[in-house]
Amino acid sequence: MNRILKQINDFSELVAFKHSVFSLPFIFIAMLVASNGWFGWSLLFLGLFAAISARNFAMGVNRYLDRDIDILNPRTNKRPSVDGRVSNSSMIIFIVINAILFIGVCYLINPLALKLSVPFLLIIGAYTIFKRFSSLAHIVLGISLGLAPIAGAVAVLGFVPTWSLYLAIGVTFWVAGFDLLYSLQDMEFDKANNLHSIPSKFGASKTMKIALLFHMLTVLFFAIFVHSADLHIYSWLAVVFSGIMLSYEHYLVHKDFTKIDKAFFTVNGYLGFMFLFMIILDIATH
Repeated sequence: MNRILKQINDFSELVAFKHSVFSLPFIFIAMLVASNGWFGWSLLFLGLFAAISARNFAMGVNRYLDRDIDILNPRTNKRPSVDGRVSNSSMIIFIVINAILFIGVCYLINPLALKLSVPFLLIIGAYTIFKRFSSLAHIVLGISLGLAPIAGAVAVLGFVPTWSLYLAIGVTFWVAGFDLLYSLQDMEFDKANNLHSIPSKFGASKTMKIALLFHMLTVLFFAIFVHSADLHIYSWLAVVFSGIMLSYEHYLVHKDFTKIDKAFFTVNGYLGFMFLFMIILDIATH
């Protein structure tokens, strides 16, 4: 039993399971808005399984392909993928199983979800490859999480509504922006190892300005989403609070680079759940 629990813990660390807090709220936001209320227990569990299996697939691909990079980086050389706790063959099996699970769950949801399942997997698995030749990798990561609200809307409606695209763009810029700030930690490592990132190419000062621009666009597209979906006061408050939280994130990073972890995990983790809570209040009161 202890061995099984250890394996579960190793795989949880491998995929950084706690980072699921970034995409899950926006899947359920889209599902709530699409159904204008409760979408049912069946879709709740199917949506949850789809989100977890897709993220496990993406992180598994990332960790497997990044072994040669991670072993050189002091920040990442203790990951299970490089210190021997999870073998290469185990990672491949893990990737394949989660891809099959994701496609299977999409089959159970509806025909459009099934049609989009493989393209979605290809997109969310592309981040690791992109950063080896393009600084646009940050945008690719943003798009990967930006697919979450589109997936949530498709699960309920069977088509892609316009408002879900605005929310997806907002999430894309949100994720790309905080990934830029997080990448500041690896700026010198990326330069030394010929990895393509905006911090390694443009430096810390310009990176923070680009991240700020991305987060201004985040708030803008969140607002366009709320207007397009014809939501009400609590949703508009969610947009305002998002702007305040992102401003605080930039304040933390500008003040002290050692606060990047706090900015990355705490502020962004709360932002998604705050937005979800305000959407629930909005729908419940109208």
